[in-house]
Order: sequence, then structure tokens, then C-alpha cells
Amino acid sequence: MSDEELHKTNSNQESINFDWKFCPICGTQLPSIKNLKFCTVCGTDIKYIKDNKKLRPNYTSNPYKSPMQYSQNKIPSYLNVPVIINDDNLIDNKEHKLWSTSASVGLPVAALFIFNGLAGVFLTIIMVVPFDLASSSYFISFLSIFELIFLVLPLLYVGKYLQNPTFKNRLILLGFTSRGYDKRRISKEILIGLGFAVIGVLAVILVSFFIEAILELVFGITVIQDSTGLTGVLIPPDIASVIVFSVILLLVIGTSEEVLFRGFMQKGLARNLGNKWGIILTALIFSLIHLLGLFLIALESPFLFIISFLISFTPYFAISLILGWLYYWRNENLIAVMITHGVYDVLIIVITFLLYGIL
Repeated sequence: MSDEELHKTNSNQESINFDWKFCPICGTQLPSIKNLKFCTVCGTDIKYIKDNKKLRPNYTSNPYKSPMQYSQNKIPSYLNVPVIINDDNLIDNKEHKLWSTSASVGLPVAALFIFNGLAGVFLTIIMVVPFDLASSSYFISFLSIFELIFLVLPLLYVGKYLQNPTFKNRLILLGFTSRGYDKRRISKEILIGLGFAVIGVLAVILVSFFIEAILELVFGITVIQDSTGLTGVLIPPDIASVIVFSVILLLVIGTSEEVLFRGFMQKGLARNLGNKWGIILTALIFSLIHLLGLFLIALESPFLFIISFLISFTPYFAISLILGWLYYWRNENLIAVMITHGVYDVLIIVITFLLYGIL
């Protein structure tokens, strides 16, 4: 091959190499401009990357948009461009920021409003039903089905962060998966979940005893009915109701609430604020959401509200901290966490029924 032919071949290869259609940093489609040197959106020095196979270590201005200086190491935060996760990074994605703090909190709050709306419509309907469903032992079980909205909303939202947003990939991103787990590892997660459910019950009872002791010491109040830490828990009327409600707790409530609060909220908060604050803030919001009904008595009797809040808040906060830490310890996988949540709820219901329902 002659020198002239070799030079022509190299020139053709160079022009091919420079023909990038998308910015390698922000993913924006680039305009059809010959020898384009900078991304017209984020200001990335495209020519430097092609020449040196790495990012420029300093800042480079965008000559096509404004004289502002943009970092070449990350996308400007105001652009709010979702990080797209491919199938290989569905599990190991701790380096990805994912959804924002506002989305991490806002979506669960929106789910709560939708749940209450659906429950309100359901309650309105049964008021005109010929038979008295409200007095049925399965009423709460029917109502709990609406908690599936806590599972549906996160699944819909996380799709925009996935390169391949299938239903399975959405579940994997939220931690609801056995991918990479053989039978032995799954069995281990189940045992861990069962063990922490027992630990959770003991922790809640101890915390409740402690709060009751503080209330008696400070206010001179003795909480007689809460000697087990289970005051305010629904008491099923019969064994059949216990069985039905337990199935709902295991399959619906434990699963959907953990996908929403740990798989979505804690995961998002941990990416933005760190693991410690992710666990604490999720536990705080989880507890407050479960106690919204108490705020109705705040104006009527502030003192009663404070007492009721202290008695009810601490058990929820304690078990939520345990679930949050367990989610972090199990590398953001929900198998053990869901089992802990569901079995904990079942144990509370069974203990309550045994202590009060059959007396």
C-alpha cells in the first residue's frame, strides 16, 4: 500500500471515529456538525475524550451555549438526567445515585394518599351493601388488599432508570429478587428473616416497657393494657380470621411495604444522604405514616395525643430501624427483610389473639 493510500485510509478511520451520535456523558443526541468538539448541552470536550480516551481533568466551557464552566466528571445536577442502568448493574448499583431525595419521600406519600382514597371509596361502597361486611371478620383483610398500591407505584416509577425496563428488572432494581441466590443462600435468608422477626417482637416489647416506665415516672400514668407492648393492635375474633389475616400480612402487607419503604425510599435516601440517614429517615417516615390517625386527636386533647404518640411511635420506630439495618446488611436484598416484616406482623397478631382474644 502506497503512502498516499495509507494516509487516505487513516483519514477515513479518523472521520469514522469522530462520528459520535450521542454525548458519552449526558447521553444527549449530538447535532450533525463536522468535527464537533463540545457537547451542546453539558459542555463535554468530546474531541479530548476521543484523542486521550479519558475525561479532561479540569473544566471546559461550552462555546455553543454559555460561558459557564461545567464539570467533566458528572452531569450538571439541574439537568436531572436519569442514570440508565443496564442488566449487568441491576444488583450492584451502589455507585448510581438513582432517584432524588424528593422522589424518595414524595412517591411513598403519594402512595399513601392513593391508598387512603381507595380505602375511602371501598368504605363508602360497603355502607350501602345489603349485608353487613363491616362486621365481618375478614373486613380488614379485604381492606389490606389496597396496600398493593405500595408495590405498583415504585414498579412504575423505576422503569425510567432501566435500560431494559421489564417487570422482572424493575423488581430486581428494588431488591425484590433471588437473582444470584442458590437454594442454600435463599434458605439462609429465610432463616435470617425468621430470626429477626423474633428479635423484632422482643425489641418492641422491651421498648414498650421502657416507654411505659418513663410515662409512669414523669406523668404518673400506668398503662395497664399495654403490659405486652401490643396495645392498639387489631384483635382477630376467631382462629379463621387469624389465619386469613396472617396470609394477607405475609403475602401483601410485608411485601408491598418493604418494596416501597426499604426498596424505594431507603435506597433513594441512602444514595443521596448516606446509609445512616437513609435508615433513620425511612424509619421516621415509616412510623409517622402508620400513626396518621393519632393526629386527629391532637386538637381535641393535646395531652392524650402526646401520651398515645409516645406509646405507639416507639414500637414502630424500633422495628423500622431493625428492618432498615437488615436491608443494608443484606446488601439491599429484600428476601430476609420481607420475611422479617411479614412474620413479625403475624407474631404480633397471634400473640394479641392468644392474650386477649380467647380470654
